[in-house]
Amino acid sequence: MIDYFIKENSWIAKLAAFKLRSKQVAIVIGKTIHLHNTSKQDFLKDEKWVKHELCHVRQFQQNGYVIFILKYLWESIKHGYFNNKYEVEAREAGGS
Repeated sequence: MIDYFIKENSWIAKLAAFKLRSKQVAIVIGKTIHLHNTSKQDFLKDEKWVKHELCHVRQFQQNGYVIFILKYLWESIKHGYFNNKYEVEAREAGGS
């Protein structure tokens, strides 16, 4: 069982939504899934989305907080957001 928290109306997720030009966003920082423009209830109804974000929680646990952020940023710089290996793994975990 993965230990995690959900934060609705997160300013962190709002920034990510702006950057990604997306209406709804979930972003993981450590063990917290930050949501923008969606409720916890609606998020939890979307099994693929939940699995995707829980994969990111596992990635944080496996790599450590600071190391994962650095690796994630490096992957995004090197390969872009969509081809970032951590995003690819999370999409696969979600069934996409």
